Amino acid sequence: MIFDKENNITLITQEKSTIIELVKKLQATYPKFENDNVIINLSVLRKTSLQDIIEFLEISNRHRRAKHSFVIVTDQVNLDEMPDEIMVVPTLKEAYDVIEMEEMERDLGI
Repeated sequence: MIFDKENNITLITQEKSTIIELVKKLQATYPKFENDNVIINLSVLRKTSLQDIIEFLEISNRHRRAKHSFVIVTDQVNLDEMPDEIMVVPTLKEAYDVIEMEEMERDLGI
């Protein structure tokens, strides 16, 4: 797991361990990024399933309740199958765009 921080965005890239191990590490290190918008980059993983994405649901909901963005990047899933409660996009650029839009919405009180 690689952490890269730029301004108020933390980019977490998963390279080797399983999704379940990643989620456990995220929960254990949550204070490290709890005040940032978060991008979870899974694009280097060969296979990602709907069940893998659902593993992030609890931490995503917690983060979004705190008024921060939580975006997962992968092009290995059918985006139409993803639950509405979690943001999944196919590219890093789209993840940054989502965060920018959500920041504007929060600033406007939407």
